[in-house]
Amino acid sequence: MSALIPFGARSGFQIPRVNIGAMRLPGDTDEAVALIRHAIDNGLRYIDTSRGYGDSEIKLGKALKNGYREKVILSTKWASWITKIEPSDDTSADCVLKRIEESMKRLDVDYLDYYQVWNIMNNDCYAETIRKGGFLEGVMTAKKRGLIGHTGITSHAPVVDLLRYLDEMDWCEILLVSYHLLNTDYTPVLARARQKGIGTIVMNPVGGGKLTEESPVFEPLVRKMGCRNMADLSVRYVLSNPNVDTIITGISKKSDVDDSNRSAQGPLFSAAQVAEIEAFVQARSPKNVRFCSGCGYCMPCPQGVAIPRVMDAIYNHRVLGFVQNAKGSYDGIGANSWTPGKKADECTECGACAEKCTQQIDISGEMRFARELWSGK
Repeated sequence: MSALIPFGARSGFQIPRVNIGAMRLPGDTDEAVALIRHAIDNGLRYIDTSRGYGDSEIKLGKALKNGYREKVILSTKWASWITKIEPSDDTSADCVLKRIEESMKRLDVDYLDYYQVWNIMNNDCYAETIRKGGFLEGVMTAKKRGLIGHTGITSHAPVVDLLRYLDEMDWCEILLVSYHLLNTDYTPVLARARQKGIGTIVMNPVGGGKLTEESPVFEPLVRKMGCRNMADLSVRYVLSNPNVDTIITGISKKSDVDDSNRSAQGPLFSAAQVAEIEAFVQARSPKNVRFCSGCGYCMPCPQGVAIPRVMDAIYNHRVLGFVQNAKGSYDGIGANSWTPGKKADECTECGACAEKCTQQIDISGEMRFARELWSGK
């Protein structure tokens, strides 16, 4: 159980370094309730959920009975541009108020510690948030009514835009962004938030699960840094950033709680160690190994092949050594709306993509590699 630290300067809360992400709770309600209480009993305090996370709020409502509500800092979120509960949902203050009240009923609570604007991902979302009669007005009305205590945002916006939002949002008390050792783009954002007194939360500290896989490429670094495994290295790397207050770990089993807690209690990396880790990763970046940068200039493919997705899977397999993750990513191409396109099996080697590739990669050859490796063709 890690010691509590200030949750930014604006909220007045104290939190541990590891907290609860409630997006991937077990399907069985009793199992989910037991897991949530296990996390709370072991010191996790802040809970991140959403109206868009299936029945997460309902399961949390059951888990927070019998005195558990008083032990946690409860936060939920929603935005119509991410998911509409009803076809008529919009960014109006009235609609936001309706969704806040609905979340409270699902959570079976009479107040929320935080309500966040879910994923301000571009300037249009930001404009809808702050406009007169818009999202923020609904949140502030709920705050005046005593339904919520504090406000915040989550974001995947471009860094330059998010820096500007932070400078303008004197109402924002916490910020949730993605950050891990393979993607440190939000480093300046975390620093700016700290300067503004905004509490900082990192999601995906293990890269959405990728960094829990053991890699022969990273194994020497893991050993040198005195870490138990790849996940331990990843969590301790994130928490070694002085501008990160806490991480949320998506809990689906007890080991998610216990392993993250153990890493948080381990020694932080020194500045020299952080620099060495970052140099190790940078040396294997697509730019430095002259591989696909994901620019997308090769698209569209005449056959509908999701070339950048296939290339990303190859990069994870060949360069980073995340073999299982690479196969899972490749197998998932075309499986849903989040991963559109076709696999390398459909490549006819027409060569149209190679003519447009800024890295002058033999894309047809890479498609053959993917077919042979993952499709056996």
